[in-house]
Amino acid sequence: MSRHRGEKERSPLRSRLEALNTARELAQERLPDETLTPVTEVLNRASTRRSLSAEHTVVGFFGATGSGKSSLFNAVAGQEVATAAARRPTTSEPLAGVWNPVGSEPLLDWLQVKQRHLMDAPPASGRQEHGADEDGYGGLILLDLPDFDSTAVEHREIVERLAGQVDVLVWVLDPQKYADAALHQGFLRPLASYGAVTMVVLNQIDRLATREVRPVLDSLKQILAQDGLDGVAVYPASAMTGAGVGELRTAIRTVVDRRRASTERLLADIDASAAALANGSSGPALPAVPKEAKQKLSEHLAQSASVDVVAEAVRKSYRRQSHANTGWPVTRWLGKLRRDPLKRLNLDRRDVNPAVNRSSLPEPGPAQRAQADSAVRAFADAAGSRAPEVWRGSIRRAARASAPQLPDALDQAMAGTDLGSNRKSWWWPVIGALQWIALAAAAAGALWLLGLAVLGYLQFEVPPAPRVEGFPVPTLLLVAGVLLGIVLGLASALVARVAAASRAAKARRRLRSAVEQVAERKVVAPVEEEIRRYNSFREALAAARGGTG
Repeated sequence: MSRHRGEKERSPLRSRLEALNTARELAQERLPDETLTPVTEVLNRASTRRSLSAEHTVVGFFGATGSGKSSLFNAVAGQEVATAAARRPTTSEPLAGVWNPVGSEPLLDWLQVKQRHLMDAPPASGRQEHGADEDGYGGLILLDLPDFDSTAVEHREIVERLAGQVDVLVWVLDPQKYADAALHQGFLRPLASYGAVTMVVLNQIDRLATREVRPVLDSLKQILAQDGLDGVAVYPASAMTGAGVGELRTAIRTVVDRRRASTERLLADIDASAAALANGSSGPALPAVPKEAKQKLSEHLAQSASVDVVAEAVRKSYRRQSHANTGWPVTRWLGKLRRDPLKRLNLDRRDVNPAVNRSSLPEPGPAQRAQADSAVRAFADAAGSRAPEVWRGSIRRAARASAPQLPDALDQAMAGTDLGSNRKSWWWPVIGALQWIALAAAAAGALWLLGLAVLGYLQFEVPPAPRVEGFPVPTLLLVAGVLLGIVLGLASALVARVAAASRAAKARRRLRSAVEQVAERKVVAPVEEEIRRYNSFREALAAARGGTG
């Protein structure tokens, strides 16, 4: 039953650790190393601690020189284990008092505690708590640590390291230095998020008059509240007289019996790490990129890619082809002297692979490049306007990551777009046939009249030409053929103008669609992926802190 309950208690811890690790991974290359490194250390420390004995609770005694920390350690342990001194630090290495040592060795190795004292008997306490182990302290590892204000640098390093490893932190203060700034600013305030696994002991109350104890305790609690530890239990005690030692033992035994201190310590580590990650890097959830921003980006990129220039070339090319197919046969060849504008731009050729084809459009000038860069920057700013600054920067970088390849990708998209120039209009052969008929009629009338003129010139009898409504048929054929050719030419030119405008509009839409695809692939998709990454990051942070996104 207890094992099942323990697994249920650890499950939220595992979930929150996984969420914290997810947040850390998502923040890689976004947040600075000085922010991510402590989180990695917490995850590594949590992984190691969870693999070690869950049956042991590590309680560390921290204090300044002269606070009576070692004396209090001995009083709580009920044995003279630690060497105590009144004026100078005597604890140079951490010392462990271990109850129920089975399974404690790997844990102590990880804590780098070499001095180990096996406690054979429980300390005497005024009463036996219900549900407590027979030895009173089963599974407890009590640590006496070097003074945090020691002049030896290695002593402070030991204290700082173990402050990040022990399950429960017991801060031993004395009436003379309980308000010491080095203690509060260097340790208590930075560790304020660990209030659930922190105890504070005001030792040496025997040095105070009875009437002074309460004011000093109230003053200490007020200072602790300013440190963010307003909910921490404060125990007045005297290692010399034994006053309050029993209550402190009971509090420690209660923590040990619950067997949740290591979990609560790791949860506090997670809270602190999540808060550090969230500081300045987590804000409201970002919405999807507005459609208007995507359209504006595509419009600016289309301008920089000379879509209008190509559409105008499509219009001119269609009119040229229309004239070549429907113009007066005698003069239509003149149009072929002008090179097709689409061929001149190396566009809409089907004899090359569009994947490697390149246009002959002019290289984007400084103004066009600046326009494209400005469009990309404006799009990124619009997409990440509500994001914290660090993520706004990553969104900008995501948008500009493909900037060097953007001109070439746009050119390739232009070159690979089907502009429809190879499709002939249905009316071209009809008008072309009529033009040839008109030319044939005009030529027949002209030859007929020429023949009659030659006969008259050679003094032959000229046969009368047939007439229609009084007009000679040869003349009618010549005039009608010429007039029909002119009318057909004017009509086809008008139709070609309208059709050319329509085809240019279709080509413009296709080109804009091709530009949109490039913008989507090179700019929009990376930005949207970065936004999804940010939203996943803040959701993971919320889960790590035990909440929801």
